[in-house]
Amino acid sequence: MKVAFLGLGAIGTPMASHLAREPFDLTVWNRTGEKARAFAEENGVYAASTPAEAVADAEVVITCVPSSREVEQVLAGESGIEAGLKKGALFIDCTSGDPATSRKIAERLKARGVAFVDAPVSGGVKGAVAGTLTIMCGGSEADIERARSVLEAFGKKIIRCGEIGAGDAVKAMNQALLAINIWAGGEALASLAKLGVDASVALEVINGSSGRSNVSENLFPERVLGRKYPRTFKLALLDKDVGIAQDIARQNEIPSPFIELAARLFNDARRILGEEADHVEAVRVIEKQAGVEIS
Repeated sequence: MKVAFLGLGAIGTPMASHLAREPFDLTVWNRTGEKARAFAEENGVYAASTPAEAVADAEVVITCVPSSREVEQVLAGESGIEAGLKKGALFIDCTSGDPATSRKIAERLKARGVAFVDAPVSGGVKGAVAGTLTIMCGGSEADIERARSVLEAFGKKIIRCGEIGAGDAVKAMNQALLAINIWAGGEALASLAKLGVDASVALEVINGSSGRSNVSENLFPERVLGRKYPRTFKLALLDKDVGIAQDIARQNEIPSPFIELAARLFNDARRILGEEADHVEAVRVIEKQAGVEIS
């Protein structure tokens, strides 16, 4: 099976590496051509110079880029994906996109005889490296089953969430919960630090109690207590994701004060900390406002 993978970022690179170890005829493309060529040399695959070249004759095309806007960008133009897509191909978008744009892209591809599945992933770089990502799929049952053999190369849980756009919607709401947990956890630990409670002691109690979450169990010990913020997932991308969740709630007239507040807080944190900050670094804003360092 010929597979094209476009987007070799922090998550996309290990995902593509798993595909390279499977019996697929893999072609990769990245906006930074040097990165694609280095990946191809290391993994014994072909690096295309344009999206159109990458997808030529591909049975399955996978995109993993920052947002739906970038998906639309790599689709269009004389050297874009659409210029090289063949009829009957399956387009799997692993971008954390927005449902409305995914539905629009799906309709655009349907007219060309190309099927579409939105399939954002969760599990971070560690999950991508281990091949244990959770993949949230939107699309027909038949198209998702067709995608399964490829997705299983880097995913452990492959779940059909509903029709096209449903995968994007579930991912956005998951990200909103992540953001809420980060901010609420930061406020809790900052408050306890003011009282002289050691953060490691506080987390030991929380993680043995009902307030625990992935944030308290994994992210905070590594990044907040360790004062190390690896740039595995940017704050800017979490801000984008929470904004998608906010739009979904608004469009469906769902009262969502927590999501609205998280969207505002993370947008402010992005403005303060910049485009390259790690998503958990939002806690730095809480520390500065509280006048305390969590340690």
